[in-house]
Amino acid sequence: MYAKVISATLYGIDATSVSVEADVSDGMPMFEMVGALSPEVREARERVRTALKNSGFSLPVKRITVNLLPAEVKKCGSGFDLPIAISVLSATGTIPPFDNDDHFISGELGLDGAVHSVGGMLPMLLCARQQGYKKCIIPAGNISEARLVPDLEIIPVSSLAEAVSYITSGTIPEIAFQDTSEDKSDTEFDFSRISGQPMLRRACEVAVSGMHNLLFIGPPGAGKTMVARSIPSILPRMSQEEMLEVSKIYSVCGLLNNRDSLITQRPFRSPHHTISFTGLTGGGSIPKPGEISLAHNGVLFLDELPEFSRQTLEVLRQPMEEKKVNIVRASGDCTFPSNFMLVAAMNPCKCGQYPSSSCRCTPRDISNYLGKISKPLIDRIDMCVEAPSVSFEELSSPVPGEGSDTIRERVIKAHKLQSERYANESFSFNSQISADRIQYYCHLGEKETTYMHSAFDDKDLTARTYHKVLRVARTIADLAGDERITTDHLFEAILYKSIDKKYWETCK
Repeated sequence: MYAKVISATLYGIDATSVSVEADVSDGMPMFEMVGALSPEVREARERVRTALKNSGFSLPVKRITVNLLPAEVKKCGSGFDLPIAISVLSATGTIPPFDNDDHFISGELGLDGAVHSVGGMLPMLLCARQQGYKKCIIPAGNISEARLVPDLEIIPVSSLAEAVSYITSGTIPEIAFQDTSEDKSDTEFDFSRISGQPMLRRACEVAVSGMHNLLFIGPPGAGKTMVARSIPSILPRMSQEEMLEVSKIYSVCGLLNNRDSLITQRPFRSPHHTISFTGLTGGGSIPKPGEISLAHNGVLFLDELPEFSRQTLEVLRQPMEEKKVNIVRASGDCTFPSNFMLVAAMNPCKCGQYPSSSCRCTPRDISNYLGKISKPLIDRIDMCVEAPSVSFEELSSPVPGEGSDTIRERVIKAHKLQSERYANESFSFNSQISADRIQYYCHLGEKETTYMHSAFDDKDLTARTYHKVLRVARTIADLAGDERITTDHLFEAILYKSIDKKYWETCK
């Protein structure tokens, strides 16, 4: 007999539907699986065989062939266990035929027949809905994720026996659902809690308004990390489309379980400096998103920047430019979104006191420390700002600083202005203005051109740095409500690209 059920496999952060066919016929007894299978899918044969036995089902002494098509698509993940078991039971006549054109099935089986949750359920259910399937038999552990997709009838099962019971009698198991979502606004990090540091506060507002990359340089204890962690509090709320895209990434990585809503807060990722380049960009034999994709539509914070390996930092260069990362493997290539705002922090030297007289480092030590960060990477960071030590008067001041809500209002106005300006372009923010559109959107008058000509020679700017100065100046002008870029805007923008030279000149 022949039977077929529908499941799906992940391809990047999207899913592709897969037909799981089973045929039981006379011949030499065997259980064979074909269809471009990854190792974990091949292992499903033994999991299914044992789960069926321990659930009270016996396989006939016949030739069983399972085919996953389309054959040219690589099948990965453990979610094929349950559809394989159901298709085999249907092909053997153990369970009656059912409307497989209306059902989607996914789930991992334990040897005892228990159905375990699988990663990437959100994109798989979105794929099922797009393909027109109405009923989805999925693990009970994925019920929270499934509730995010409307217009689907979800049948959550905890065991193979429950899935068979539903198919034979239509009985839907009752699952007690408890919302353990912790997606609440983070009030711990707010700019009102930051003492002093007016330059850092201003730089953060400018950077967020134009979605520019930002680097803090300063001694330990100056508040660099606290300021960085407060940046998400001044970012505008995500749109529904952005929430869905971020939630899909987290679903693929298995980080969306036990949530009853899409991810609504912009991501803030702060990987440790021991992370590998694969952990940062993503990869593996079956590619999975890395930290830069988990930070999509949010902030990627790299603390103690020089402590990251140089190889790890260098892989950031292309994703920072293209806002996506391409992972190529023998099984195929995947593209993960990585439109993040990079915020980095570092000490100016090993002891952290340079250029203070209390610095104990030799010029060679300073050069080696700063030299861990390449000039091409520094060129891709739009803004660099010093974080001086906070004075006692600033710490003990009873007057709180300006709160994040007030700053966010100005940022939202700047974002709205850019949205209207670039409505017919492929980019949305000043930091993304393409090189061929720089002269149009960042037009300089005669006075401003003369000023930039002088600064270009005096500051030894590169072509990339020059364009970044113009983009930052465009953002500063937007915050000031000015249509044209003036020398005041250029002066502040150049200041943000001059501070790094104060330190990296030491490397020469």
